[in-house]
Order: sequence, then structure tokens, then C-alpha cells
Amino acid sequence: MKNNGPFSPDYFLGYINQVTPYFIKVHFPSSTLMKTYFHEGIELSGGTIGNYVVIEGHSFGFLGKIIDIELPEKERMELNESSFNTNDFHPTGRIEILLAFDLFNPEKVNKGLNKLPNIGSKVYICRPDFISKYFKRFGVKTEQKEPPLIDLGKLTYDNITPVTVSQQAIFGRHCAIVGTTGGGKSFTVSKLVQEAVQNKSKVILIDSTGEYKGLDTLESASEVLDITVNSHFGYSRLTIEDLFVLFRPSGQVQQPILLEAIKSLKIASCLGKDEEQKFIKDEVGKKTYQIALKGENKANVVISNGTYLKENQKNIPYKTLYRKYVKEIENNNTSNFDISKLPVQIMNECVYDNGESWGSRDQRNFGNCTSLIMRISNLINDENFQSIFGFREIEKSQELTESIDNFISDNDRSLLRISFENVPFDFQGREILANAIGKYLLHKSRKGEFKTSPHILFIDEAHQYLNKKVKDEYFESTKLDSFDLIAKEARKYGLFLCLATQMPRDIPVGTLSQIGTFIVHRLINPYDKESIENACSSANKNALSFLPILGEGEAVMMGVDFPMPVMLKVNLPKVKPDSGTPQFQYQEDKKEKEFEKV
Repeated sequence: MKNNGPFSPDYFLGYINQVTPYFIKVHFPSSTLMKTYFHEGIELSGGTIGNYVVIEGHSFGFLGKIIDIELPEKERMELNESSFNTNDFHPTGRIEILLAFDLFNPEKVNKGLNKLPNIGSKVYICRPDFISKYFKRFGVKTEQKEPPLIDLGKLTYDNITPVTVSQQAIFGRHCAIVGTTGGGKSFTVSKLVQEAVQNKSKVILIDSTGEYKGLDTLESASEVLDITVNSHFGYSRLTIEDLFVLFRPSGQVQQPILLEAIKSLKIASCLGKDEEQKFIKDEVGKKTYQIALKGENKANVVISNGTYLKENQKNIPYKTLYRKYVKEIENNNTSNFDISKLPVQIMNECVYDNGESWGSRDQRNFGNCTSLIMRISNLINDENFQSIFGFREIEKSQELTESIDNFISDNDRSLLRISFENVPFDFQGREILANAIGKYLLHKSRKGEFKTSPHILFIDEAHQYLNKKVKDEYFESTKLDSFDLIAKEARKYGLFLCLATQMPRDIPVGTLSQIGTFIVHRLINPYDKESIENACSSANKNALSFLPILGEGEAVMMGVDFPMPVMLKVNLPKVKPDSGTPQFQYQEDKKEKEFEKV
């Protein structure tokens, strides 16, 4: 196409006849200017709602979108079938101003509208090549010449203009893909993952249902981590907070006793690994260590079947060992102890404290902890939780965090898919596991491991994991907030979040407020629409009014780095997700079929 600038007589539509802070009105001198026609091999239509137009100014040009068209009252009265085909009408329309651009440097975009068009300014159809170049510069700093791009789709109104956006604009401030079932959300996720992988970016995908199995065929994909099948999140990598969420101790008595039991087991573990500490007595299932105290004093510590015995024992050696191993004991980011011994150790903690020694069994505390002991015993012996957290040694199962570390350090791999397909929904196991993975990645981001190589964390069916709480037996709740923290602070560390959900109203308001880019497919529920409207600073009622009527694969893209909302139809990904709806089939009556044979 010959480039005559944005204001070519061949694309003329009309004149501005009213200017307000919210919209401007255009007068079409003739209805023939609004008809669809071909120019230089491209189909153009200027009289369609949703079309982009450009407006000529003195030093600035303006890009706008037609939001409605109407005939004057007098001409509406004369309208009939014959007059519509023979007479010339003079419609008017309203245009929403989206952005202003410098006439002498059209690539320079002003997000704020300090000026508006004047009365009498000319309005033109916006050429496809003119608007498409703006999409590529959204979110790109002026000094960045060739940013990685994502070929996302085409504008809905012409199906010609490509929407190619910089990857930084989509993911640089976190991203959310929302839409009701059947709107094309899963295809958009697959498209974005493939485009990011093609740009050699690091992508971690939490696949809730296994519908993205096809992505495993990508050349740069790592071996899939299928929880409970070939991988597990080792409990030793759980934080103490994770254990509290998992075991749900009540706050009054159970929490402090559980914490003491964990410290005691850590001491027992350190003592067994300490080559300098020799045991002086070794019985079946019981080892006695002699601990050197201040001066020449010594005292014994008894470790029975891996647990620290406290009943009727002195506590001075315990304090000595605590000071010696304090770094390991107070490391709340790991749980390096034998968790199978935890129920017995809790019983060992239920003793009277007599100052310099422990006394006999405290039956009151023991009674209060009975429910906790039973809950822990049930969990660590449950087959599902064993396969998720590795409470027992599992053959041919990879440790999830080790696989994540290997993926992060492997420059030849760009995609890691973590499948939750076989993770059961019982006892909030999915939510706790996802929260633990998020916390692990957040911890790594805080250490600066993603600054030089940013990672994108995709979470499919995000409403299953966000805004969740775990309640103890006294109905006191603990929030699972690792993804909320990632949204709030991980961007500056190079860990970007991309949420996909069909129910944005279930995502915490604090998380949505941190999302910079929204790709919104069809939304019907008013509460879902309201949550998006409240979270999008650049969204407006005109763009959101299209949400209930969007077709399959169509979406409105808006965000902090987008000076204007963009309506597009997302291109089909090369690898399609397995997200189709099962179809009802007519089942022939077997008895009737047998009768026909006879």
C-alpha cells in the first residue's frame, strides 16, 4: 500500500461538528462515504460501529473509534426501503478519542489527552498499516529498538489489521486472561505460551486439568512434571507456615506445641548427622548422647526412634544443642526432619516444665493435642498426600523443586508444564500444593534468580487457587496468599504472573489491582464485568459493553501499557488445547436393534 500519511482524501469520512470532554460528534456529508468499498486491494468500511478513525489537527492527530451512528430526526421520518437505496442521507456519529499522536513523529503517542480536535476537523478511515504499527510500540521504551513481539491476532472489525504486541506490554505488569466457558480463553493461553516460548522466554505453566498436554511436543519443552505420577513436592521443601496450613493446628495450644515438636525433631536430625557427637549408649531404637555443657559439666540426651525424649529429662542440654544448631533449626523455609516421627514427638512435648528440667506427662496438653496428632497421622499415611508431598519414599518420582531448579538453569529449555490433572480435590490438597509452589518461586525471585532471565508463571483455572483459606478445628482461617504476594512484589524481581480464569470475581481485589494487562473474552455475569471494570484503569464502559456479545476467540485487550482498548480475534495456536466440550451422541436401543435383525 502506498503510504500517503494517515490523512488521505481516499479515506475521507466527514467533519467534526461537536466536541465534548467525553466524546466528539462527526457529520457525514454523504451516506455514500460510509459504504464498504475496495481501495488498493483492501476492503474498507467507514460506517461501522467499532471502526477506527483518524482526525486531523494542527500539530496533533487523533485516533478514535466510532461508538454509535444515527440519522437526523428529519431524515429518519423520510426513511423507507426505496429512499434508502436512492436518496442520499447525512448521518452523524459519536467518536471516542483513544490517543493523540505527533503529526511530525506519528510513532510518538501521548497517553493523556491534553488537546482535543477543533470544530470542522476532518475525519478519515484509519488505514490498517497505520494502526498496526502502534500496537508494536505499546509498552516499549524508546531506546528499545527490537523488542520480542507476540503475533496475537487481528482486529475484529476488518480481519485484516494484525495485532502484534510487544511481549513486555502483555506480561511486564502481570496479565489476566478471563472469559466464560467457550469464549476461547484456553486457546489464548496456548497461543501466548507458544509465542513466549518461540521468543526463547522461560515459561512455567500450572496445568489444572491436563488440557495443555500437546505443548509437551514443543522442541524446547522440558519433561512434564505430573504430580502424583512422576513427581512430588518433597515435604522437606515446605516452609513451617506450609506445615501449619497442612496440619491446621489451633492457635491456643496446638500451634506452640507443634512448633516445639518441629524444633526438637530438627535437633534430633542434626544430632544424628553431627560426626563430633558420638552416642555413649546404643540400645534397640534408643541412642543416648553425652552433651558437653559449660565448664566440665556434661548431660545426657536420649533419642528414641528418631524422637527427642523430654519426660523427666534435663532441658539444659536441649538449650545447648539449640544454640549449636540454631541456624538450621530457625530456617523456616525448609522442613529437614523426619515427618513420620512428628505425632510421637508431639506426645513427647506434652510434659510439665519445671524450670531446669521437664517433668511427667501433662495430660491436659496431651488431651488438647489428640486431634492434632490424629490429623497428622492420617495425613502422612494418606496415599494421596504421600504421592503429593513424598511423606514416604516414592520410586521413580522426581522432586518437584529440584526439577524446577534444573529448568531455571537450563538455557535450552523454555517451557515447564506442571500437571495437576491427577491431584485429588480432597482436603484442599490442590490449593496447598499450588500455594507451596508459588511460595517457592517467590522465594527464588526475592533472591534475584530471575532478574537476568525473567520467567512467566501461567496459572490455569486460577480461581481454584487464589482467594483461598484453610480453617482449623476452631474455624480460625489461614490465607493461602503466595500468588497474591507474587502479584504485589515479584514484578521487579523478574517473575511475571499470567492468570487464566472464568470467574474473575473470585480473584482477590488486591491481586486484580496489580494486573497490568487484561485479555477479556466474553463475559456475561455482571459481577465478573464489575470486577474487571474496577481493576482496569484504562478500561471504559464503551469497551466493556461489547463483552456479552463477543464471539468465540474474540477479546478486548486493555491495560496500563495500552493507550486504548483493542478488540481483536485471537489467532488459533499451532498446538490446540484439549478443551472441547464433550458432545451428546444418539445411542441406539440395543433391544430394538436386535429385534430388527430378527
